[in-house]
Amino acid sequence: MSVSRRATDAFALQVMLGLCLIWGVQQVIIKLAAPDIAPVMQAAMRSGISALLVGLLICWKGGWGQVPATWRGGLLAGSLFGLEFFFISEGLQLTSAAHMSVFLYTAPIFTALGINWLLPSERLRPLQWLGIILAFIGIAFSFAGGVSFADMDRNMLLGDAYAILAGMAWGATTVVVRGSRLSEAPVTLTLFYQLVVGFLGLLVIAAFSGQITHVSLTTVAVASVLFQGLVVSFFSYLVWFWLLKRYMASNLAVFSFMTPLFGVTFGVLVLHEPLSANFVVGAILVLCGITFVSAEQWVRRKVRALLGS
Repeated sequence: MSVSRRATDAFALQVMLGLCLIWGVQQVIIKLAAPDIAPVMQAAMRSGISALLVGLLICWKGGWGQVPATWRGGLLAGSLFGLEFFFISEGLQLTSAAHMSVFLYTAPIFTALGINWLLPSERLRPLQWLGIILAFIGIAFSFAGGVSFADMDRNMLLGDAYAILAGMAWGATTVVVRGSRLSEAPVTLTLFYQLVVGFLGLLVIAAFSGQITHVSLTTVAVASVLFQGLVVSFFSYLVWFWLLKRYMASNLAVFSFMTPLFGVTFGVLVLHEPLSANFVVGAILVLCGITFVSAEQWVRRKVRALLGS
């Protein structure tokens, strides 16, 4: 039986703000540690650490009983998850963390479109469509405004393309989770599928590409893997799937547009990547898009309250 998801509220927005802060800094940390440990190895190791922790959590709280009904969706979601981080890992070796943050978070567009087509109950309303379009224009403007064509070499273009493919894979993962029996499975089991399949797949890729030997246990490398394994892949993903079980996925996807703003900001502060005035304009457009989505929900609630009184 399908469980009704509610519209996002102030609590969900605050939680999403914290998640976006964590997700925004992760691209910078991966790139910062890349000289010491290959990005694909970072992705594999963090997934392995998190899979172990989530597996222990399932043993404690239960949830293995739903494996027979969910393993097919789990394998698909896990494969898409691994594909996402393969593209992120390869892309970060070719483009900047700021570019990766911007293009990766086209994922909400693909999520919203997929959910809109798959689940009629969560179809977007006109003002929400306008918010998504406005936010996407803001993200594109933030990227394109500060880059001249002379700076766009083939490596950067390829890295940006990988980032968009990663965004597509992430968006597809969310659609699979919401459109399959995984939507009613424990969030720990859903996450475990993704982490285990992603770990195995990324480890195989690292072995065949020779990156498995590109590991130096420096302070930066260890800190990067632990942060990603404990904070990002374990804590933040559990919270994200918890939100997906309680709130409308299309709305959550739109709020995650805040992540690129953090990503570009940390790229500037930590990696000293250039920041143009166009980013400020793009940020305003993104925030306006999010506000449009929130305003549409607020108006509907007020109208219902008035009609009910």
